[in-house]
Amino acid sequence: MNANQKKMKADDLKLIVKDKYSQIAHKSNVLSESKCYGTTGCCSRVDYSVFSENYAKLSGYNPDADLGLGCGIPTEFAGIKQGNSVLDLGSGAGNDSFVARAIVGETGKVTGLDFTDAMLQKARENIRKLGFTNVEFVQGDIEDMPLPDNSYDVVLSNCVLNLVPDKAKAFAQIMRVLKTTGQFCVSDVVIKGNLPDVLRKDAEMYAGCVSGAIDIDEYLDIISKQGFKNITVHKLKEISIPIELLSNTMTQEEIAGFQKGETGIFSVTVSAYKE
Repeated sequence: MNANQKKMKADDLKLIVKDKYSQIAHKSNVLSESKCYGTTGCCSRVDYSVFSENYAKLSGYNPDADLGLGCGIPTEFAGIKQGNSVLDLGSGAGNDSFVARAIVGETGKVTGLDFTDAMLQKARENIRKLGFTNVEFVQGDIEDMPLPDNSYDVVLSNCVLNLVPDKAKAFAQIMRVLKTTGQFCVSDVVIKGNLPDVLRKDAEMYAGCVSGAIDIDEYLDIISKQGFKNITVHKLKEISIPIELLSNTMTQEEIAGFQKGETGIFSVTVSAYKE
């Protein structure tokens, strides 16, 4: 595959993600529609709730901003302090941004970055409802952030970097925008072993964070190669993909082979420091 073909593939994947998350933004809550496996019309074929965790007891939690799209709670391990400047990558409707805002308080600032118009609109509507003046949502690509160097104490991301075609570029950008003493904490989906080709080739599964997953060792190696220090895996939780979901892309024989194999799909929460 030449450079132009790779770029075309990456651009295609970004369009898939943008289209799917635009659809999701127009639904009230993915979690409320997660039981209609294998149907069309009412919801996506991907049950995003298999990844998500419960935010309800967290300070700053806003149900209107929770679309059930995360695969961890990165704010738990991000070391956010009052007065910090925080960047939330792939901020969606603002769920993690608003939790972070509760921690940084009135003297801090939270910026959410997303490239989907519908998600940005939803997030900005939530700001208006809450009346916050120190939270903003801006449009941009994680591989080429329209943000200044050395500007953030903490960078967060929740089940989003997986969807970025060039993860090395994404982590290089995180390195660029972090302050010298800054750190990131991300939750994402990774795999152990080889994911079946039928899952990797399915666009819906890519947008659902499954087929875009890479091996955890490769994931951590990418972080290390960008120069990050003190890389720490805080949580690693195996995700059980329901048969109803797998059957959308795999035969019964393929499902049986997949379940007996050594391949596993995991949510991981990892942090590291710029220096």
